[in-house]
Amino acid sequence: MLEAGVSSVVPYGADQTLFVVIDRRDEATEIPIERSDLEATIGELVAGCFNDPIKVISFNTLEHWMKDISTDVVGEIKARCDIYGIELPDYLSDFVESHS
Repeated sequence: MLEAGVSSVVPYGADQTLFVVIDRRDEATEIPIERSDLEATIGELVAGCFNDPIKVISFNTLEHWMKDISTDVVGEIKARCDIYGIELPDYLSDFVESHS
């Protein structure tokens, strides 16, 4: 699945951390969607811009590392829902449950 080939897509260049959301389009198709801003990525997750998010991975292009930050993102989503007094959106329930 993802772990086998992800590190090969870490670009060389300026010091930048990128965020990739792995989104499931249907039963057989998973696509990576790259973002450069974690705040925007979390906002898009809460807003329902993804079909069925599976995980969020961060990459640093200068240091050449990657990390699955799905658990951290779930914590932030839960905190924002609490702060704004809203219930967790149904479309995020599987993502939150699998990373809690």
